[in-house]
Amino acid sequence: MCLAVPGKVISLSQDELGWRQGKVSFGGVIKLVSLAYVPAVKVGDYVIVHAGFALSILEPQAAEETLEYLNQLTQMEKKNGNNQSY
Repeated sequence: MCLAVPGKVISLSQDELGWRQGKVSFGGVIKLVSLAYVPAVKVGDYVIVHAGFALSILEPQAAEETLEYLNQLTQMEKKNGNNQSY
């Protein structure tokens, strides 16, 4: 199963072909993501990312709620002896 997760845009740039890209933080893990599908994105916005592409911009409250649910799921899994991170 694939899961698109929210991340926070921390910087914007362009690749060698001129496509927009940015560094996105996923709980402190920084990934370089294509921003081709979200031309209006700004630093500080939350985006949903799947397979290296930001697919949409999220409202901050929705992103924070989703991240909290994922954190709760991780804590429940650890409590049950599964150390997998989501």
